[in-house]
Amino acid sequence: MPALRDLTFSSRDGEFLTFVGPSGCGKTTLLRVLAGLLAPGSGEVDRIPGTGDRSSAILLVSQEHNLFPWMTASANAAFGLEMQGVPRAEREARARALLARLGCAGKEGAYPCQLSMGMKQRVAVARCFLSDPAVMLMDEPFAALDFQTRLVLQQELMDLWEQDRKSVVFVTHDVEEAILLSDRILVLSEGPGTVVAEYEVPAARPRHALLEMDGELWELKQRILGSLRLAAGNSRFACVR
Repeated sequence: MPALRDLTFSSRDGEFLTFVGPSGCGKTTLLRVLAGLLAPGSGEVDRIPGTGDRSSAILLVSQEHNLFPWMTASANAAFGLEMQGVPRAEREARARALLARLGCAGKEGAYPCQLSMGMKQRVAVARCFLSDPAVMLMDEPFAALDFQTRLVLQQELMDLWEQDRKSVVFVTHDVEEAILLSDRILVLSEGPGTVVAEYEVPAARPRHALLEMDGELWELKQRILGSLRLAAGNSRFACVR
């Protein structure tokens, strides 16, 4: 059985687009196809105009962070800059500055095995932004983190994104996280996944990680939860926040 079926969508330039859906609906498969790590069984993914090879224009951040275990935090963060030929002194300075902003000051020389999960995700986010891809793909990057760390990284992600508003395709199970971060939210059906609902987020930017879900946003949350209930079935709905 295919992971996705008749899935058609477009991402606007500079948009923060989020997918939510039940477990097994193909969200991770979708990101892997967009990243060029999997070939679609049918259909195609348009290349990004003016960027040439899609693999160099798109960067994927996942729950697993995918840091190189033999590299320090600073070297991991600066890896994309190294591949672009940026001089060592410059890439190290830029990596140190962004790691400090993300709360990793003093950890630049640590290896992944010496870092907490939250620190690893901070390094992965730093690498993504320093690599300067045309599109950022994020597969539940904060799902394994504690609540406080998650709030901090959500805020830093929003603040960093506001600087140049690159196109982001984000996946999460957390409806409030989707509303907080997104310009637009697409709901996927139970697998094989297809888009069953689309919602624009009316909240103005910039936003704060403690955005109150009242008024329009509370109503939006209930509508999204209703779509998820229909998409997943009541037996799975209890796992959706």
